[in-house]
Amino acid sequence: MTVQPPTPTLFTRPDTLGVAWVDGSVDEFASIWLYDNAPGHRDPHSGQRLVDIADLPDQPRIRSAVVQNGRLHLEWEGSADSTWLDLPWLAAQRGRWSYRPEFDARRWLDGAALGADEFSRASLQDLQSDRRLRSSWLTRLLQDGMAFLGDVPAVDGALLETMRLVGQVAETNYGLVFDVRSVPQPENLAYSDLGLGLHTDNPYRDPVPGFQALHVLIASPDGGESLFADGFALAEHLRTIDPEAFALLARTPVPFHYRSQNAELFAERPLIEVSCRGEVRAVHYNSRSIAPLRLPPLEAAPFYAAYRRFAAVLREPRFQLKTQLPDGEIVVFDNQRILHGRTAFSSKRHERHLRGCYLTRDSVYNNAALLRRELAEGATR
Repeated sequence: MTVQPPTPTLFTRPDTLGVAWVDGSVDEFASIWLYDNAPGHRDPHSGQRLVDIADLPDQPRIRSAVVQNGRLHLEWEGSADSTWLDLPWLAAQRGRWSYRPEFDARRWLDGAALGADEFSRASLQDLQSDRRLRSSWLTRLLQDGMAFLGDVPAVDGALLETMRLVGQVAETNYGLVFDVRSVPQPENLAYSDLGLGLHTDNPYRDPVPGFQALHVLIASPDGGESLFADGFALAEHLRTIDPEAFALLARTPVPFHYRSQNAELFAERPLIEVSCRGEVRAVHYNSRSIAPLRLPPLEAAPFYAAYRRFAAVLREPRFQLKTQLPDGEIVVFDNQRILHGRTAFSSKRHERHLRGCYLTRDSVYNNAALLRRELAEGATR
């Protein structure tokens, strides 16, 4: 005998369906939303929409709603059409990210209290052989903004080969990879011995690189420690202590510029980018590549005050995770969230050589979602 799962209680108005779930929670769904999401409005193979919103009635009105065998059946006033929706699918729409855990950002403010071992870490061999571990590693990378890979051969080609497991490498004017080591007369201060304050890379590019990977080929035993901080947490901290400064940085376009022998790049964006919901969605901070702002005097003074306040927050040691990455280590981080930097070192005393690349943002999220789907489908077989 098959036992049917408990049935939720429905209550309806012509423009709204209410669902009292068996766990005691209640949700409401607009009639136009229910009508729009009818399975018959999508191609059964691709899942893509077959109708445009202009093809739907202005105000579809619910005539009746019942649950039959785990499915919701809706009938509409003035229409012979009816809509069937699976209850598990409807329940999955309740939480914004309930079925996409990689979007659940876990902010970390006091970086100095953390160690690199508190982030997701795996060996290259384990990541290659264990798909469930890889799924977990990718999800944690997206939630925390940063993750580590160990035991990667410190040889040419290893970084690109390893990144096949993570996402799609993006080619820039630097090529597919770039080498971070000291050179005479560097076109970028990253290629010097200088310490670098916290920053995000390439805000002068459109789109800004989504993720960055750095592979340690030769670690310096003296200096050259890596610094990391969570830009989402820092921006929210600024919003708490100085909401006016936060609002100003979120609405003021800032020009960024980079030029070299083979590049002339320019883009404009705010230092703090917020979503339609007002949530921090990106931080673009790079004092080395900010171009002259064209602001009238009455606007320049308050902007610089807000800019200085944010810069002071970024300099606070308690917000910075400091770690010495060993040979063969790869760190992957969200370049629109995690600010990174380094302490100074002397290449005359000790060589230091990192190899880096950028990854497209959507490809990393895509790999995480595909792995989760694959593992879920395998579990139901």
